[in-house]
Amino acid sequence: MTTFDKREQGFEAKFAHDEELMFKVMARSTKLLGMWAAAQLGLGGGAAANYATELVTTNLESQTSDDIVRKVAADLAGKDVPAEEVARKLQEFQHQALQQLEANG
Repeated sequence: MTTFDKREQGFEAKFAHDEELMFKVMARSTKLLGMWAAAQLGLGGGAAANYATELVTTNLESQTSDDIVRKVAADLAGKDVPAEEVARKLQEFQHQALQQLEANG
């Protein structure tokens, strides 16, 4: 195996690791957003967990954070929570999820 081949394998491994990490960050941050939104809606316990799980499933299907923000903002429309706040919360949860995942190694 040449040095070039080893280097290429290293880049491929890093790319796969980074993609897996971003997938986990999105899933975890979406769940955190779901739990936050559920609290805003007055949901607790199993209903809150179901709402958060539904958001994660929706995110896996759509693959865009904009769709999640739109859905949560629509759900929270009656609570006077603007889409900008939902987007900001999602961004906060993405940073939090990344820190948690990096801390857990």
